[in-house]
Amino acid sequence: MTALLSAMAYVLAFVEFPVPLSPSFARMDLSDFPALIGAFAFGPLSGLLIELVKNTLQLMTTSTGGIGEIANFLMGASYVVAAGAIYKRHKTKKTAWIACVTASFVMGIAAALANYFILLPLFEAFMPLDQLIASFGTFLPFIHTKLDIVLFNALPFNILKGLIIGSVTMLMYKRLAPVLKGR
Repeated sequence: MTALLSAMAYVLAFVEFPVPLSPSFARMDLSDFPALIGAFAFGPLSGLLIELVKNTLQLMTTSTGGIGEIANFLMGASYVVAAGAIYKRHKTKKTAWIACVTASFVMGIAAALANYFILLPLFEAFMPLDQLIASFGTFLPFIHTKLDIVLFNALPFNILKGLIIGSVTMLMYKRLAPVLKGR
């Protein structure tokens, strides 16, 4: 099942949407949905493995020099491991909602730290930092620094992404659980 969910996550990674108030290279997909399903059904390690397989496969077709895949793995892994660990302790609908909301904030914080210390410095190999800041400033005129990008784009975007994926998961999980677990 982990392999099947990994394949689904890989395919969903190709269905991307533009991120509001962001440059065109900032895209969102729902590929963390199968990983969250896996984390809920089989535990946080399964969710982590799904993220790892998905992003390793994505490396074959990357246009980001691997930076996008590193970013996706770090954020997705923080999200599904946090949600899976919370849900594993007490498997109720209420706990699942708490897990999704909490994990969304964990992902937002992970995104903020990873963007500031790892991803934006790596991205400078493709685009100078002042040009990167200007590309975000076009959409949000109060962005003037790397910290502004993190606080006003990466952090809220990842929290919102987590809440959306969590909501989709909550709508689908009860229907999918019996199939995944062979019941």
